[in-house]
Amino acid sequence: MSTPTQPSPTFAAGSVLDRLHAALGQVSGERMAATVAALAGAAFTVPHVPEVYTPPTVSWSDGDTEQRLGFGREVAVHLASADQPLIRRGGLVVAGAGDPAGRWLVVPAGMTLFDAYGHAHGALGLLIGRGVDADGWHYTMLAGPNPGPLPILTLDTTTHAAVLRAAEAGAGSLAGNTPIRRLDVPATNVHGRWRTDAGGPQLLLTAHYDGVGDHPGLRQPAAADNGSGVAVILEAFRILADVLPDAIGLSVALLDGEEAGALGSAHHAAQLRAAGAAPLVINVDGAGHLNEAAAVEAGGPAHALLAALDQAGRHTGLPLVAGPVASDNRRYGAAGLAAVGIGAGMAGYHSPADTPDRVETATLTAVARLVVATALLVTADPATVSS
Repeated sequence: MSTPTQPSPTFAAGSVLDRLHAALGQVSGERMAATVAALAGAAFTVPHVPEVYTPPTVSWSDGDTEQRLGFGREVAVHLASADQPLIRRGGLVVAGAGDPAGRWLVVPAGMTLFDAYGHAHGALGLLIGRGVDADGWHYTMLAGPNPGPLPILTLDTTTHAAVLRAAEAGAGSLAGNTPIRRLDVPATNVHGRWRTDAGGPQLLLTAHYDGVGDHPGLRQPAAADNGSGVAVILEAFRILADVLPDAIGLSVALLDGEEAGALGSAHHAAQLRAAGAAPLVINVDGAGHLNEAAAVEAGGPAHALLAALDQAGRHTGLPLVAGPVASDNRRYGAAGLAAVGIGAGMAGYHSPADTPDRVETATLTAVARLVVATALLVTADPATVSS
């Protein structure tokens, strides 16, 4: 049995060729060359980034029993520590209460690092108490003090209290090392632009994509800080590219070096100022775990942007509170640009517990809706925006 032949669709050859020629005519080698130059010029250097290059080996004894301390849990290396890969063994003494020579100094709570150095002549190193997060991890930081003259270990508060008691009793010992070094690290910002020749206001959506990095044997996924912010910015950019009025310019910057002092945004803000650009900046840092309200911080001449953000919160039902958002938005604001930072919380901050399963889809959705609404409201005719 034969199958009836369906009639073939007919196309107007001229219309197909016209569209083809029109499309081919839009290919611009000059525009692509400019893109290559922009991407190639986005690199910069992040200097003196601290790296724990091998897990420290630390154990201590109260005089009766010896305990090995877990890296990232009971013990970590302080940012101000000198690099000491060899294990140093010695007794314990309280800083300011005994001879420090050949011993580890236990720094009491409330004593500053500067004061501890004053009691540390001849000491093997310093032991400082430091709180851990709800998951029992030390926070990892990249921005902080420069290396000092001595090895420094941080102990969780429970371990520090036990070590302090042993030192006060004139007992106990510790063996440990501090393998930490400083590196100059190449970094790269990633820029995307849409309708850069538009004659109206320019919007810039930003988020940093760098994390604090892995420790040896300890994966730190950086899902909430700041994979969540990157996801929000890309989703908002995808939507806004289709719905913003033609006169509105739109660009996105995924920034490097935030964890080392917001160096990527400082680099980008300087480029914008040198080019005479003044976009409205919306930065998202942390959209993983909403606790009742999102924090908002404004900088630069951001009155109109902040008003639109407040109105967007009302339209989308996301409560907003004024609070510190210590992120890239501050670099743009300091450069004189209108900038707001949005932070909606995170679990597992700067630790191995910052995993994708702890990033809430509902929080991602709420913050992305807020960004989209803010962008549309700040670029709308004020007469058409109801309160």
